[in-house]
Amino acid sequence: MSTTNLDTPNDFFESKVLGHPAGLFVLFFTEMWERFSYYGMRALLVLFLTSSLTDINPGWGWPREHALAIYGSYTGLAYLTPILGGYIADRIIGYRWAVLVGAFLMTLGHLSMAMEFHQAFMYLGLGLLVIGNGFFKPNMTSVLSQMYKKHSDKKDGAYTIFYMGVNSGAFLGMLLCGYIGENPNWGWSWGFGLAGIFMFIGMLQFYFTQGIFGEIGLKPLKNQVEEVSDNLEESTRNPFSTFDSILVALISVIGLAWIINDPVSKITSFNLFNFKVGSLDGSNFMIMIALVLFLFILVKRISQYTPVLRDKMIAVIVLAFITIFFWASFEQAGGSMTIFAKDYTQRVLTGDSKVIFNVVNTLITVVPLVIISYVLFKLFAKTFAKYALGNLILASGFIIIWGIVIYMLSNQYSEVKSEVPATWFGILNSLFIISLAPIVSKLWESKYNPSATMKNGFGMILLGIGFGALAYGSSSIPQGAAVAAVSMIWLVLAYLFHTLGELFISPVGLSYVSKLVPGRMIAIMFGIWYLAIAIGNKIAGTMGGKIDEITAKYSMTTFFLIFTLIPIGIGLLVMMLSPIMKKLMHGVK
Repeated sequence: MSTTNLDTPNDFFESKVLGHPAGLFVLFFTEMWERFSYYGMRALLVLFLTSSLTDINPGWGWPREHALAIYGSYTGLAYLTPILGGYIADRIIGYRWAVLVGAFLMTLGHLSMAMEFHQAFMYLGLGLLVIGNGFFKPNMTSVLSQMYKKHSDKKDGAYTIFYMGVNSGAFLGMLLCGYIGENPNWGWSWGFGLAGIFMFIGMLQFYFTQGIFGEIGLKPLKNQVEEVSDNLEESTRNPFSTFDSILVALISVIGLAWIINDPVSKITSFNLFNFKVGSLDGSNFMIMIALVLFLFILVKRISQYTPVLRDKMIAVIVLAFITIFFWASFEQAGGSMTIFAKDYTQRVLTGDSKVIFNVVNTLITVVPLVIISYVLFKLFAKTFAKYALGNLILASGFIIIWGIVIYMLSNQYSEVKSEVPATWFGILNSLFIISLAPIVSKLWESKYNPSATMKNGFGMILLGIGFGALAYGSSSIPQGAAVAAVSMIWLVLAYLFHTLGELFISPVGLSYVSKLVPGRMIAIMFGIWYLAIAIGNKIAGTMGGKIDEITAKYSMTTFFLIFTLIPIGIGLLVMMLSPIMKKLMHGVK
């Protein structure tokens, strides 16, 4: 395997693609295929589980509450396992092997889900995907960070390009896996299987092209000398005691047991917490115990730091708390909003409406794909001579993509009427991110750049406005109705405002974590951040699972008003706390 020492400044930009090292685009496409598979499967999961056994494209006919319990636990665990995967890569196997192990496990997971004729394969597939994601997710960005370690001036541009790969993969995965999976001529197995095929292509492409990274990511960093902060106060160590470690282990075991037991107890007769304490059932009692212990150790740890660092950590925890509520609402996209798209939205188009949709869908599909294909050809020009096999594998993926796109669009134009797939609406988030991210980025670079707290507040309000559009749009749906046909415009508006909210909150969070705490504490604070996201994802599934109960007792408007009023209320509260947060941050902007 030929290697190039990318740590040498003179060699780093020797082989450039669009002004960046060719290795960046190897990561770009590997991440793109992984996001294709993740979001492609995610778009189908709840639809498959809730589709009737008697449908033209039959699913498993599960109650929505059961399906969303599985969905919440899966997405929650997907944000917890990277903490462990990053640790194993750092200490034992290195970043590159972790990426390959993760990609292989996820390939097996998707293929297992493709065998959806038996529930055991579905559970096995989800388990493999969660573990594989833990190895893959944190270590791709670690390779990228190491590549630009001596070129910090280029890092922002590199992360922007990488982020475009993330959203390109999400866009194509939801569009194509969704189309194939929902199409009765193909079916759910083909949709899940397609996600696995592209994860496999991403793994092979990375393996046969990894020589381009030189020595980066080959060895674990356990012997690396730890950087010490220039601030002597913030360099004061506060190691975990044995008592702290026991508490963390206990909280982890209870939390993991709860997050798995929740869907299991709903779907089967087995309940790990089948007892009551007063009026509380065992499940709620145990998670409250874990929460109390977590708050105890958090307060205990924070109180032991110097005053300035203590303030900064409190600021991070406040931002993480906001993040829980953000993701609890935002992740309705793969749950209750997907159900709303399938059962309550007018998706059959004829006449002028069909023509307009066909033109729009063609443009938003073909134009991004042409741009990504152009990037592929630029990469070929620089790397084909050394990495022919990896490039050919990558090209095979694009041949399949173009084939499916042509098949989809030709069918779309030949049909008398078009039925928009329920999964199609999910692509709007990625489309709006790609379109709006440069504008929002310019705002952050201008004199109008607000503080982190104000950004979080604005983001939560925008998120609430998106759900307000759905609440208003669903006002014509009768109480307890199982189906309806409201205009598509309300979902489009919801995704637009949700994306704006995401751009105000999501990219900002980790950036402020890295600014507020010293380098030696980054890992543990990132762990707390991902824990907050995991909790938010699990709450999203739990709350989304109440859709039938709330619409039967009240209305669909009431259901979406919950997600309107809570984010807006939190957003206003956070903005009022801005002066306090500014003091806690001690000048960090």
